[in-house]
Amino acid sequence: MTSMRECTGLSIHLLFLSILFRIIYKLMEQTSAQYDAVIKTCRDLFSKKMSDYGSAWRILRLPSLTDQIFIKAQRIRGLQENAVHKVDEDESSEFIGIINYSIMALVQLDKGVVDQPDLNLEESLEAYDKQIKITKDLMMNKNHDYGEAWRDMRISSFTDLILQKLLRVKQIEDNKGKTLVSEGIDANYQDMINYAVFALILIEESHSNN
Repeated sequence: MTSMRECTGLSIHLLFLSILFRIIYKLMEQTSAQYDAVIKTCRDLFSKKMSDYGSAWRILRLPSLTDQIFIKAQRIRGLQENAVHKVDEDESSEFIGIINYSIMALVQLDKGVVDQPDLNLEESLEAYDKQIKITKDLMMNKNHDYGEAWRDMRISSFTDLILQKLLRVKQIEDNKGKTLVSEGIDANYQDMINYAVFALILIEESHSNN
C-alpha cells in the first residue's frame, strides 16, 4: 500500500509541476505578444515603403537580398564594437531592416523572382503575413522544446548568429541552392528573422528597465 508520506510527496511533486507549467505558459504568452508587437512595427514600415515605392523589391534576386541583410548585420556589429557610440536606436532600425529583407527573401523563394513589380499593397501584405505566420510558428515550437533560453543571451550574440547564418546562406547560394545534410535556405532566413525579433524584444525590455 502507498504510504501517507508517499502520497504527500506525490501531491507536492504534482503541485510543483503544475506551477512550473503555468510559469512556462505565461512566458510563452508573453513572448508571443512581444513577437507580435515587434512584427507590427516591421509590417507598418514595410506597408509605408510599399505605398511609396510599390513592389520594386520583387525584381531582387536572393543574393542581392542576402547582401542587403549582410550589410545591416555588419553595421550592427560595428556599432556594438564602438564603445562610445549611442547605438540603441540605430541597432533597432537595422534589426527591423533584417526582418523585412528576410521576409522579402522568403516571398521570393515562395513566388519566384520577376522582371517587373507584380504585387499591389494588399497582395504584398498577404505574402508578408503568410511568411511571418510560418516563421512565428517555428519560433513557438522551438520555444516549447527548448524553453526561453534566448532571454539570457546578449544582443551581440544574436548579431553574430545572424552573420553566421548569412555566411551559410552565401555558401548555399554559391552551391546553387544544394545542400547535403544542412537545412534549406528558407530555414536560415526564418532563423535570422527570429534572432532579430529576439534582439528587438531585449532592446525594448532594456529601455523599459532604465
